[in-house]
Amino acid sequence: MTDQTLSAVLAEFAVRPGPLPSEVTASVRDRVLDVLGLCVGARQLDTSAAAIAYVLEQGGTGQAHVVGEEQRVPAALAALANGVLAHSLDYDDTHLPSVLHPSASVVPAALAAAEAVRADGPALLAAVAVGLEVCVRLGMAGYDHATNNSVYFEHGQHATSICGAIGSAVAAAVLYGLDAAGVAHAIGVSASMSSGVIEANRTGGTVKRLHCGWAAHAGVSAAQLVRHGFTGPPTVLEGRFGFFEAFLHGRFDADALTDGLGEKWEVPRIFFKPYPANHFTHTIVDAGRALREQGVDPDEVESLVIGVPEPVVRTVGEPIGRKRAPSTPYEAQFSGPYAVSIGLLGGSGLGASLADYAPDRLDEPRRRRLMACADVVADEECTAIFPHQFPAVVRARTRDGREWTAKVPANRGGPDNPLTVEELRAKFRDNARELLDEDAVRAVEEGVARLPDGFPPHELLALTRVRPGA
Repeated sequence: MTDQTLSAVLAEFAVRPGPLPSEVTASVRDRVLDVLGLCVGARQLDTSAAAIAYVLEQGGTGQAHVVGEEQRVPAALAALANGVLAHSLDYDDTHLPSVLHPSASVVPAALAAAEAVRADGPALLAAVAVGLEVCVRLGMAGYDHATNNSVYFEHGQHATSICGAIGSAVAAAVLYGLDAAGVAHAIGVSASMSSGVIEANRTGGTVKRLHCGWAAHAGVSAAQLVRHGFTGPPTVLEGRFGFFEAFLHGRFDADALTDGLGEKWEVPRIFFKPYPANHFTHTIVDAGRALREQGVDPDEVESLVIGVPEPVVRTVGEPIGRKRAPSTPYEAQFSGPYAVSIGLLGGSGLGASLADYAPDRLDEPRRRRLMACADVVADEECTAIFPHQFPAVVRARTRDGREWTAKVPANRGGPDNPLTVEELRAKFRDNARELLDEDAVRAVEEGVARLPDGFPPHELLALTRVRPGA
């Protein structure tokens, strides 16, 4: 095995992963439900309407469904639209320490390919499993232990879409029936399609919502092109002019990519998001809630200091003026001051839901006052934990001179603090019920639950059609 190229090792794993451990099957099944809920919930966004309109005007052979649409479109375009939807709420899962969101590209790509070839439920789950595993291991290969941060991120690149394109290609290639050589070629082709610049996290723009859709589109397209004869370089990952050189300047951890592959699965360790916002803000919400539970009166707060890992400051705290006064829900999702206001004032759903990021919430006087007195700073204790968790410590001073502290070292939704099956279903229902009727919500839940027993994915997508007038 050591004589093989890295793409060949990944491809051999993808076509022969062995029986999936029960925890991997359960994890993948839950991620399919999570992504479907996110896709339905995101349909109300302007960017979602734009992506769907773009896809529908392209024409082409009907192969797969966009979530909520009756008309079928080419598989790669369905993957594009569904990937945009899945990532647009910033509610999709996160893997640590790679700090990427794997399911929002891999699941839409796999669903599109599975529908196109009429694969059954177990085939879909197996393809998603190997695609997710490849995606997050590529992210782990770019984790720098010396700086405790992602090298992709340091270079301004979105590991989510860059690694997601290859993970999506692996999932799609397996469903299209390619052998190990074909999967390796799909990796090689998709590497030239990987892309994503992360500046929108800092200063705005909606392009980040496109990233997972483009990755899913790239993955399906790469698999289809290989079916028609395209090939990729065998050393596409580790070569002198390969993926790791291009994106990581040659600094990568090959062991993170291959050690224990097929034996030690990362998939069950991917964090589900309980809140629809940038994952760095989640423990800030929880710290705000902890302060409220300690007895802090939000109306008596005089100052707030939000301590986060040093690399997180630029995402949730800079520029501070903009973070204290977000003008759109999207900006609020990346604001530390906004997150602490949700915790202090009390959020809905599992602690913060889509309703808490609605446009009419941004200008609430109590919320604006809290944000105006909040600072975001680097905290040494938090930095030492990052990126294995995204911890936060919030210190509040009230008008009576008292000082309060809340520390949250671990995120909800991960292996150390998992969401229950019922909490995941509650999240799905909260996302889906605005556009799906109760019968459809139950039918999707039941269909996903039956995927391991053979429920067909193409029937699952048909169940997501939104109710008339919604």
